[in-house]
Amino acid sequence: MYTITLIPGDGIGPEISTAAVKVIEATGVKVDWEYHDAGMTAIDKFKDPLPSQVIESIQRNQVALKGPLTTPIGTGFRSVNVALRKEFDLYVNLRPAKSFEGVESHWRDIDMIVFRENTEEFYAGIEHYIDPAKSAAETIGVVTRAGSERILRYAFEYARKHKRKKVTIVHKANILKFTSGLFLEVGKKLAEEYPDIETSDKIIDNMCMQLVMNPHQFDLIVTTNLFGDILSDLCSGLVGGLGLAPGANIGYKVAMFEAVHGSAPDIAGKNIANPCAIILASAMLLRHIGELEAATRIEHAVGTTIKEKHHVTRDLNPSKPVGTQEMTDAIILNLK
Repeated sequence: MYTITLIPGDGIGPEISTAAVKVIEATGVKVDWEYHDAGMTAIDKFKDPLPSQVIESIQRNQVALKGPLTTPIGTGFRSVNVALRKEFDLYVNLRPAKSFEGVESHWRDIDMIVFRENTEEFYAGIEHYIDPAKSAAETIGVVTRAGSERILRYAFEYARKHKRKKVTIVHKANILKFTSGLFLEVGKKLAEEYPDIETSDKIIDNMCMQLVMNPHQFDLIVTTNLFGDILSDLCSGLVGGLGLAPGANIGYKVAMFEAVHGSAPDIAGKNIANPCAIILASAMLLRHIGELEAATRIEHAVGTTIKEKHHVTRDLNPSKPVGTQEMTDAIILNLK
């Protein structure tokens, strides 16, 4: 029996989180879920977007599954997602982008992973207005040698462990000569320890163009925080969108798995949200705790359901869609 923290999230979060729990239960893996609210739901209940009991639960269990959390744009509280990453030093954001047969896309047979540094640079929260009138603001992006080395080493070690052959380091060292320059310098030096892995580097703007023109040339991509945020969404778009995009946030002790798309409050409670992202994230969670067979079964069941196209949500079959619950039931049926 595993004890795992579950943060259902806002908007469509509770619906898709319920779907993920049902799918995990259907594999036979026994989990005692500790439910906790965060984000807008927690504001309503506790006047705090990140109550202390959430932190305590994750600290105790060291594994969490998280639905989407709303972050107010421009005003309101800071991102709870960023706060959780900083609280538990979840320095790796791992975002796979893999093609599914049955999904309409310009590209097929894509299998990439973006490794995004998750705690530094422009998401470190070091920003302020520089005058009393608040007519100008400044953000400070901090890149450290230690922070760069640990995310880069994680990517290289992952490549070696999983027999991946190529790592691409993405940067803007031609302009940001100190911050991006430091990241690239550390990456090139570290690559010398991994002669079995092909290593290259790309400037961020060229990388975006190359991904759109020919994504098959890339395997594992590792980059800094802001660039990783942008590239991971771009890669998701190459395989069908954020509805199929799971993510993991990994530190030395704690790992948190999530649907990376937004909370979509406009469709909340309507039973039309695609549950695949968080279900695939739950497969990543199971793989993390050693339940490899169950994880593989979930991934296969999701792939089969999408390929058949008979029981999928409207983003995958606009002409004849089913609801969130019906798609979840189809995935569970394909598990068996």
